[in-house]
Amino acid sequence: MNRVEQYLADKLNERTLAGNLRMLTTKRSAIDFFSNDYLGLATTGTLAELMRKDDIDSTGSTGSRLLSGNNEQVEILEHTIASFHKAEAALLFNSGYDANMGLLASITNRHSTILSDELCHASIIDGIRLSQCNRKYRFAHNDLSDLEEKLKKHTADGPVIVVVESVYSMDGDMTPLADVVHLCGQYDAQLIVDEAHATGVIGAHGEGLVCTLGLQDKIFARVHTFGKALGCHGAAVVGNNTLKQYLINFARPFIYTTALPGHSLHAIHTAYQYLSEHSFGNSQLHELIAYFRTRVAETAMEVWKDSVSPIQALVVSSNEQCRVLAAKLQGAGLEVRPILYPTVPLGMERLRVCLHSFNTREQIDLLICVLNANK
Repeated sequence: MNRVEQYLADKLNERTLAGNLRMLTTKRSAIDFFSNDYLGLATTGTLAELMRKDDIDSTGSTGSRLLSGNNEQVEILEHTIASFHKAEAALLFNSGYDANMGLLASITNRHSTILSDELCHASIIDGIRLSQCNRKYRFAHNDLSDLEEKLKKHTADGPVIVVVESVYSMDGDMTPLADVVHLCGQYDAQLIVDEAHATGVIGAHGEGLVCTLGLQDKIFARVHTFGKALGCHGAAVVGNNTLKQYLINFARPFIYTTALPGHSLHAIHTAYQYLSEHSFGNSQLHELIAYFRTRVAETAMEVWKDSVSPIQALVVSSNEQCRVLAAKLQGAGLEVRPILYPTVPLGMERLRVCLHSFNTREQIDLLICVLNANK
């Protein structure tokens, strides 16, 4: 074993001894309480069935958008996405990770300041790390006082950008968006909102939290991803035309990657058509979320995070405990995965339960029953 391989082996052994080694597992034929397919568009085959109505003759885009990968299909799709989310323009990226990396790494200089919620996704953290700005700070999760304190301190230093998520991926709670927008306006800061877990879920047609609150004209940029409720792949940054043209010129994950192929574009377009034709104001999904919260309240298990989104988190507080409880749920035919340190902070290990439109009350009852038996 050479020295590089020895280093890799030692690091893996450290993880193994600490009980937090990550391993790939395959999806089993169990009740799905772990995927991000909130509307069931991927799991139930709904999106695939809708796509079968059309012929798809493209298997590859042949190059980056700036070379041979641009076409009328992608430009029409970007217009559709921008219109759906009430924005001036949209720019497609190959994933939500790419979108956050490209956006955050490119729009700042050394005079800028970025303030991000401490629970922001890894793609936001990495995008900020790659940015040129020297002042990068996190504020306490959803803590308006801490955010305001940092805005007061850094507003005079140069341009300030605040980054939040509309729905947080591990806790399932929402940002107090109207208050954050007010603070940003008060201190002349620009706001970026990652709508990954709100797209397709929040709003009359799943437009996201920003549009639901009518705040789209006060947001500098939004990131909408398609690998969750939309059941496909890719993402878009939405904002004004200046932002779009800037990203085309300076966002490296956009410039230097092969564009999405035609079948991916078709899947995204079909998913947006589905959202446009369905109303989610009183959907099965939201009824199930309400039922789940009622059952949780009945159990008096205080370690459930407060959430009205499809993401429900039961804090277990140790990797080993979390694994044991997840194994019991899986043994009962319930696909729930443990979220372990270092994915979440030490002491905040949890079971992350994702609810879907295709789940049933009986399945929720079974999950609660298994959990109650282990109190």
